[in-house]
Amino acid sequence: MDEIRIGLTGLGPRGRHWLKMLDNFNGYRVTAICDPLTELHEQSLEPLKDPDPIAVYDKYEDFLNDDNVDAVALTVRCWEQGALAAQALEAGKHVNSEVPAAHTMEDCWRIVLAAERSGKVYQLGEQRRHSGEFAAWRELVRDGKLGKITFCEGQYIGYKESYRYHRLPGTAQFVPIEDLPNHPEAEPTWINRMPPIHYLPHELSPILMVLDDRVIEVTAMSTRSPSYIHEEIQQPDIQLAIMKTAKDTLMRLAVAYTQPTPPRDNHWCHIMGTKGSVELARSLKDSPKLWLADAQMHDHAEVDWKPQRTDAPAEARGSGHSDTDYYIHATFRDALLHGVPQEFDLYQAMDTAAPAILASESIAQGSKLMHVPDFRPGPNRRKGEMPR
Repeated sequence: MDEIRIGLTGLGPRGRHWLKMLDNFNGYRVTAICDPLTELHEQSLEPLKDPDPIAVYDKYEDFLNDDNVDAVALTVRCWEQGALAAQALEAGKHVNSEVPAAHTMEDCWRIVLAAERSGKVYQLGEQRRHSGEFAAWRELVRDGKLGKITFCEGQYIGYKESYRYHRLPGTAQFVPIEDLPNHPEAEPTWINRMPPIHYLPHELSPILMVLDDRVIEVTAMSTRSPSYIHEEIQQPDIQLAIMKTAKDTLMRLAVAYTQPTPPRDNHWCHIMGTKGSVELARSLKDSPKLWLADAQMHDHAEVDWKPQRTDAPAEARGSGHSDTDYYIHATFRDALLHGVPQEFDLYQAMDTAAPAILASESIAQGSKLMHVPDFRPGPNRRKGEMPR
């Protein structure tokens, strides 16, 4: 294989962004697109260099039956996201999926078993793990500069535009909350009902990479549903998870999409060890910080860490999400075309999805402590089989 014939399903804004990237990305050839909303087909094809040979589908099963598709770029937003990924793997396609990997534990296991049985590559396209600041932090942790990591906290808190939560039935037309009185027929989107904590992989992925660790226990709490900000939104305003890792690190992580905040990066993270700590900027007036206990430092020092990597190739510039979108396509390509081992593999992807799903289940069961399975084959599970 000298190029990846890739098909993309899910032609929302994020899917169209991926599609344009893949159309210009060395090593890929877009051969098919799929979305049940046919009105999105033409506008998705229009910006592409040569749309004529690209097959167009409105049924996912027909899309998966296309022998001209080696791999699926999955950019959907729905409860069945994990099942769609597993279905593609079962059909013999490699999968590069948008965050999160799945919304149920059953679908997490289905993805794992389908990838193991098919031998196909599964990648979760989580881009924050490729940010420059986390590359720097990983080196500090690996070199022992921060000592034993005892505590981490992170958050993805902000306000998502009001138009995301409702749309006209059978169309791609979103209806802003302010305009709902004029459109009583508008229906809630999946985002309207999705537990915010399900999007925790954007925090867990970089943190677990820095720590080289995985979560083993989680409990969580939530504000009420519906939102206090907009009662038309069924999401709670904020959900909070407390976690423990295999290396005995405690973590406090929060997610909120309806919380008004001043303009800033909606992500924030802080890591504390026995010999020092690091944290990201809290606001546009703030800077990332570093403190080392054995370096004659009486306070935190400001450090010019940014998401943009200083070692990024030229083609990464302007790719999106502070240049990190480039890496989710480059690593998938290199795994398929060149056999490069995945730095973020199938099991690590599930390490980010399962704690978020179980945090939501913990909330539903009165903050019950939940145990997170290890998806890797071992004494209690043979490859391709469910645990005994």
